[in-house]
This record gives sequence, structure tokens and C-alpha cells, in this order.
Amino acid sequence: MSNPQDRVPRPSPQPAASADQVQEAWRDTKLAQVLYHDWEASTYDQKWSISYDERCQTYAADRFVAVAGRNGWPYGESLEIGAGTGFFTLNLALAGVLAGPLHVTDLSPGMVDAAERNAAQAGLDVRGQVADVEALPYPDASFDLVVGHAVLHHVPDVDQAFREIVRVLRPGGRFVVCGEPTRHGDRIARTLSRATWEVTTRATHLPGLRRSWGRPQRELDASSRAAALEAVVDLHTFDPTELTRAALRGGAIDVSTVTEELTAAWFGWPVRTFEAAVPDGRLGRRWAQFAYGSWQRLSAVDRTLARVVPAGLFYNVSITGRAPDPSR
Repeated sequence: MSNPQDRVPRPSPQPAASADQVQEAWRDTKLAQVLYHDWEASTYDQKWSISYDERCQTYAADRFVAVAGRNGWPYGESLEIGAGTGFFTLNLALAGVLAGPLHVTDLSPGMVDAAERNAAQAGLDVRGQVADVEALPYPDASFDLVVGHAVLHHVPDVDQAFREIVRVLRPGGRFVVCGEPTRHGDRIARTLSRATWEVTTRATHLPGLRRSWGRPQRELDASSRAAALEAVVDLHTFDPTELTRAALRGGAIDVSTVTEELTAAWFGWPVRTFEAAVPDGRLGRRWAQFAYGSWQRLSAVDRTLARVVPAGLFYNVSITGRAPDPSR
């Protein structure tokens, strides 16, 4: 299969949007996606504690297994939609889930560039392409697997996204999309995050704490502007049943969902917000070990609670399904 990036010049990232572009972005959600994610590309991995080591390899593989199991490993040619900096594809490949060739797409040129840089540093060959999931630039039946992580909530037409996912899958090929926010879970996470941000930024700018714990005001202002743009780029939250129906309308078969993170989300979102509100490197390795270890323990609690707690109360919903295979 030919590589689309050999035919189409890649747009340049726009990490510093003009005032006119920002104004237009409030009326054009896809422009907002590009500007917001280009701006985030250089700091995204740091913001979300993303790495390409055993910790994130285990996390990515566990999310995949939770919804799709272990059958089919390693998958052949794969595509990631809305890949960002490459977190999901690269860690799945390093964990042995994907054999390659590996393709990643994103609407943001800055994110595609970051994904390719991360791939090179990890010793992986990735083919990046700036692309809209609603109109993927690949022929029918191109891939054995399509993956995504926290992407569908950015897509205006989710039904069309599923139609494109199914179209580019080979007969019987699988898709796995993880980390989409549920309605109830997202509401709680945002409430906790806003409260944590307010308390932390106020506390760290008190006399005696400002010098060592206070993040510069210009950085706080930039983060606040980014948070405001989330109202434009975060378009959906999902009910698991409705997400299943969207995939079925897109032509998928054998569709199923799983929800994860209840108490882990209640802990994780304030922790991530706190980390974003204090200077880089201030918390150190011991803090990182505490945060990740606590999240793991609470995730184990959540797996037990899943037996009795309604699925819609959990934060994340993941979905999998297959493209029809007429030969079967």
C-alpha cells in the first residue's frame, strides 16, 4: 500500500495561533482542534505523565485487553486515529500487541510530528499522516486493526467516524477505541479538577510558597486559556449503550463496551490537575511512584465495584467491534 504522506505535503504546526485564528476557532470546531492540539503538542506528554516505558506499556495493553482480550496478538498492519503524540500505538507496539506496519493520524500536524519523534526515540517505524477521521485518506480494507484513545469525544460526527473505521478495516478486522469519557464520570472529573486547580493555584501563591511552589502567572494564564478552549474541542460524553449503537450504525459487528475507573478517576483527576498547577520537576520521582501506585490500587478496587456499580457511573468507556466478513 502506498504511503499517503508521500503524496500530500504535511501542513505546518501552528503552536502560536493568531488572535484572528483563535476567534475563528470558537465558530469552527475543527480549526479549534488543530490550534489547540498544535499548541499542546510539545508539552502534552509531560502534562499527562505519558512515557514509553513499562508503566505506560502495561497501562495501554491493559486497556486493550479489558475490552478486546488477547486473541489476535500481535496484530498486523494498524492505524491509529487521533493519535496525538503516539501514546497508544507506540506503547501497544512496545508491549507486543502490534507487529506493524504502524500508521498514525491526527488532525493536528504538531501532534503527528510529535508522534514520529517519539517513535524514532523508541526505535519504532511509524508512518504519520495529518488526517480527519471523518474522511480517512486510505483505500478500503487497508488495515487489520484500527485503534484510538480518547479521540471520539473530539469528533463532530461519531457515526461517520465509525463508518470510516469500518471502511478501512479488512474483512473481519478489529477496532479498539479506549478512554472515552462517560457523561456522569466526566461531570465528576471536571468538578474535582476545577476545585483542585483553584485551591492549588491560590495556595502556591501565598507568601512563603510562591518562590518554590508557585507556577509563573503567564503559565497559569496559558493553562486557563487552554481550559477555556476545551469547551470547543471536547464535543461529547458517552453513554455506553449509545456508543454501541453508533458503532452498529457505522456498519460494525460484534460490538461490545467496557467501563473503567471510578475511585481511580476521583483520585487521578485531582492528582493530574495538581501536577499541572505546580512547577515542572517540583514533585519528583517519589511523588510519581505514589500517584501511579495509588491509581493502580484504586483501579483494582474499581474492578470489584464493577460487579455492582452501574456502568455509566465509571469515567472511561472503551469499545471494540469488527468489520463484516462476507466470506464467513
